[in-house]
Parts: sequence; structure tokens; C-alpha cells
Amino acid sequence: MDPYSWDLNPEAIALVLLGTGYVLLAHRYDAERWRIACFLAGITMLLAATVSPLHTLALHYLLSAHLLQNVILAEWAPALCVLGIPAAIGAAVVRSRALAFVTHPLVALPAWLGSYFAWHLPAAYDAALRHPNSLLHLEHLSYFVTGCLLWWPVFQEHKALRASSAKAAYLFAAFVLASPLGLLLALLPRAVYDFYRHAPDLWGLSPLADQQLAGVTMAGEQAVVFFAVFGFFFLRFLAEEERPDHVG
Repeated sequence: MDPYSWDLNPEAIALVLLGTGYVLLAHRYDAERWRIACFLAGITMLLAATVSPLHTLALHYLLSAHLLQNVILAEWAPALCVLGIPAAIGAAVVRSRALAFVTHPLVALPAWLGSYFAWHLPAAYDAALRHPNSLLHLEHLSYFVTGCLLWWPVFQEHKALRASSAKAAYLFAAFVLASPLGLLLALLPRAVYDFYRHAPDLWGLSPLADQQLAGVTMAGEQAVVFFAVFGFFFLRFLAEEERPDHVG
């Protein structure tokens, strides 16, 4: 297969429908333009990850492409989509006991970590790649859903995570707990995913070099993303502490 080919698949159709549904809701709830831009940027990222040549490279050639696809699905796109949810809808969500429970930090963070680590076990990773019409779609869906849960208490109102200091601590914990995965892949002395050990050669990367590149990229990306948002809330916390009306 041409490594630079595009792939129209059921995920693309689902994403177009999701984007269309959002636009209708955003109009009904008078969502701010910046929220609409964030959500549509998230949908665009998801389409790029699942339709563009990145998907072909991930599905047939390179672990590094697959891990880039994963971080888009599990981190970048969910963050933008959660930012895009109008405040009125966000408030309605946490009024539901079930949704308030799954978006609670002590539930959302373990769910996201569990999804990340479970799908990166060699047996699960290889199985998903060998069943692209079933397990791989399930993998992508679980990344996106748990990613939205992860970011929800950060960018939407949740009584369990209101203070800027608490949000900063939550993000720091997410980074510390997730970062070993990328570092482990970068440091392992052999390639651990059989699927990519037998994939066609591309760009002169050996399976081990591809895995090391994937691990370094993943660890670096998480450091940039999580520390950027952590820094925002930490600086906001410091600003709140310096206010004259602050009560210690």
C-alpha cells in the first residue's frame, strides 16, 4: 500500500456527524466563537489522525506514526473538544450523577491511564492492528472518550476540581503517571511490537529506532502539553494568592 494514501473509513463519517451535531447545539446554546473554533479544531485533528496518510503510516509501517496518532486521539483533540463545550452544556453534564461521577478526577485520571497503558501492552497493540475494522476502532474510541474525561474537570466546571492549585496538581499527576510509558519505549533494548517488527521498511528506520523515536516523541509531547497547561493554572494560582482580597 502507498504509505502516503488517504483512508476514508467509518471513523471519518462518525466525526463529520459529531461535528455537525455540535454546530447545531452550539447555535442553540449561543456558544462563543472561540469555543466553536476549539471544537472544530479538535474534530479536524481527529480527521487528520484517522483519514490522512498519518493513519496509513500508523496502520502499516511505523510505530512512531501510530504513537503520534494516539496522542492526538487521547490528548490533543479531547482537550480542544472539551474546551469547545458551551458552559451551559457543561453545567448540565455535572448535574447528572453518572456523568459527574465519570468526570470526577479520581475516576477520569485512572480511566485515561488505564486505557493508555492497556492498549499499549504488546498483545493488545498487535491485536488492534491486526483487526483494523473492529478492535482498532474500539481503541481509538476509548482513547478519545477517556481523553475527554481527563480534560473535563480541567476546562469545565466540576465541584471536585475548582481551585487553580487543584487543577495544576491534577495535571502534574497526570504527567508523572503517564510519562513512564514513553520513556520505557525509548529505553527498551529491543522492539516489543511484533506487528512493526515485520512491517515494510520505510525511511531507513529499523524497528528499534522507530520504537525509540516513538518513545522520545511521546514523552516530549506530554512534557510540552501537560506542563503548558499546568503552567497556566499554576500562574493563575499565584496571581490569585497575590490579590488583596485573598483570604489565606
